[in-house]
Amino acid sequence: MKAFVIASLAASLGLFSSCSVSAAETDLIKQGEYLARAGDCVACHTAKGGKPFAGGLPMETPIGVIYSTNITPDKTGLGDYSFEDFDKAVRHGVAKNGSTLYPAMPYPSYARVSDSDMQALYAYFMKSVEPVAQANKDSEIPWPLSMRWPLAAWRWMFAPAVQAQPAQAAADPVISRGAYLVEGLGHCGACHTPRALTMQEKALSATDGNAFLSGSAPLEGWIAKSLRGDHKDGLGSWSEAQLVQFLKTGRSDRSAVFGGMSDVVVHSMQYMSEDDLTAIARYLKSLPAVDPQDQPHQYDKQVAEALWKGDDSKPGASVYIDNCAACHRTDGHGYTRVFPALAGNPVLQTTDATSLINIVLNGGTLPATHTAPSTFTMPAFAWRLSDQEVADVVSFVRGSWGNKGAPVKASDVADLRKSDMRTTSGDDLGQVTNKH
Repeated sequence: MKAFVIASLAASLGLFSSCSVSAAETDLIKQGEYLARAGDCVACHTAKGGKPFAGGLPMETPIGVIYSTNITPDKTGLGDYSFEDFDKAVRHGVAKNGSTLYPAMPYPSYARVSDSDMQALYAYFMKSVEPVAQANKDSEIPWPLSMRWPLAAWRWMFAPAVQAQPAQAAADPVISRGAYLVEGLGHCGACHTPRALTMQEKALSATDGNAFLSGSAPLEGWIAKSLRGDHKDGLGSWSEAQLVQFLKTGRSDRSAVFGGMSDVVVHSMQYMSEDDLTAIARYLKSLPAVDPQDQPHQYDKQVAEALWKGDDSKPGASVYIDNCAACHRTDGHGYTRVFPALAGNPVLQTTDATSLINIVLNGGTLPATHTAPSTFTMPAFAWRLSDQEVADVVSFVRGSWGNKGAPVKASDVADLRKSDMRTTSGDDLGQVTNKH
């Protein structure tokens, strides 16, 4: 009798509405949720303070501002999308109305997603995501760049053919899995691969040459660094274990996450399985260096000894002592998984110092994750340091403790400071940190 009453009450409350979903479909939806996490869909398709997947996030591009679309199962989003409509948009870059999507949607990478994974993603978005009624916003792109028909030609020239099943990238199945995730759903190349004047990625996979994942040009004040095997500015000096730890927690013995990569760790990587993170790390570690003459970092103790003795005569040294040394130490070693080391840090040795200048001006926060719940914040120094002082301290850390980064000029700092002032006016675009 009690069971009958409970069942009747549950039915009256609609709690058994999911009974129509089979166990197999439940598993498919769960798989789709995992894949959506792996693809970091929520980061691009969620506006600051908005509902998940409802769109409206402004993304700066070289041709203007593009707003992400609503991908919830509401009629203003994917509500009337068939699987074929969904597949055309995600893997082919073609909207339901037949127009070509801007490649801010990384469909050239998603072309590598398998049929089965596409089915899982569709099941998740249509049957598990909360519908949100929110109309899509028009992009802010000046004419004639706003015309859609040239995008069809762009797609025809640069988007690869869709692969029904993922290609095997290597004999090692772990590396093959890593290649599938990095080149496909993870769309790492969308940020970490340089683009041509016509805005296509110069390489979409490791087989396309050394440009793949070799680092990007500045976008929204950040550089997506090289993920190749170079020691100076890549991952050459990282172990597989360090890389897995970084992807999972946002911190490692060698570095700490910042900028747009923070969103990737918070929304995506921390939820991925240990096996998949290992596959990604092993695949990245299989990529050779761009520079065959690249050598591992050799620590130079001269600056550390000079600072220990109170000698701050080197340009930028006194600024470093006053503002940076308490956290990053005079020897440049920092504090493991709290304040990152500067000595040998590849972020400090990239050809373009934009990211380093940006973090000195605007600060940054090391986000909390499930397995590393502590949060640490680097304060902004734009209010207290002049352009010359920032240039001096950035040049100091780029050229100390064995680092090989070139010095920067005060004009480089001034240009970035002006760019910050432009992007934080009006629509508060300075808050946008995701780069997809």
